[in-house]
Amino acid sequence: MASAIIHICIAKEVNKILGMDEKTLFLGTIAPDISKEIGQSKEISHFLDHSHEDDIPNIDRFLSKYRTELNKPFEMGYFIHLLTDKYWIRDYIYEYIKRYAIENDKKDLTYSALKQLMYDDYTNINIDLIDKYGLALDLFYEVFKYPSSKITEIPMDKLPIIVEKMGIIISNSKEEKTFLFDTYDIVKFIDETVKYVIRDIQMLGLNKVPPK
Repeated sequence: MASAIIHICIAKEVNKILGMDEKTLFLGTIAPDISKEIGQSKEISHFLDHSHEDDIPNIDRFLSKYRTELNKPFEMGYFIHLLTDKYWIRDYIYEYIKRYAIENDKKDLTYSALKQLMYDDYTNINIDLIDKYGLALDLFYEVFKYPSSKITEIPMDKLPIIVEKMGIIISNSKEEKTFLFDTYDIVKFIDETVKYVIRDIQMLGLNKVPPK
């Protein structure tokens, strides 16, 4: 899955069209990852059809339950997270793995084998992304009023855990060499995915999303 900072960058850029409350949108866009912080399977929180790490979120299943809630920033942020994971898994991650395998003369590399390397890369790239996209991350350090939501796939009362975790991730970000990705890779993914996500939201005909 894409990193939390990548999710936030995409939400910030999409919000230039939406004009929603930024802090609540950011919270929504990291909320699905609460599952791994409390030891639950991501199958439920990410609307996966099967318990398999490569599965793409079932966007239609999410929309069948929560389409009418997407005028709210938390729910829209959650939706943006699922769309981002869809494009990350479907269109990008395996291209990066293939390139890494060729450059390092390794065959049959899997997503699982490179997972830790990916997370290390995310940590090293965070500073660049925070600076490039001008992220205001006070949500993760200041008192925040948590929203209520009809989303039942995550425990809403546990959201402070993911906020605290994000504060730690940001504090631990480093300026070090990356191995699988570089900043150019990730910026390209973010910028292209923003276009896809805006298109997908506009296709829903929501009043909050003006046409291009």
